Amino acid sequence: MDKRLAKRHKRQVARAREKVRVSEPDVRTPEQVAAAKALSRPDLRRESHPWPTLPSDAAVADAAAPETVEGAPPEPAASSAKP
Repeated sequence: MDKRLAKRHKRQVARAREKVRVSEPDVRTPEQVAAAKALSRPDLRRESHPWPTLPSDAAVADAAAPETVEGAPPEPAASSAKP
């Protein structure tokens, strides 16, 4: 390696060493670490029902259902075939 490249490399290494950050040690107690792990775990009770049933959901479903009139003929289904 010639002198120019050696000096450049030396400068790059010196600059890189200045930018290195040392991580801080974890000063939490074992009880705090265990509590944090427990809080970060997913709630497995919600796996079978990911969305809670709300009272307003039943009212919306009832309002969206079409009302049928007794004795009225059913509406014909739309067909895409042309006559």
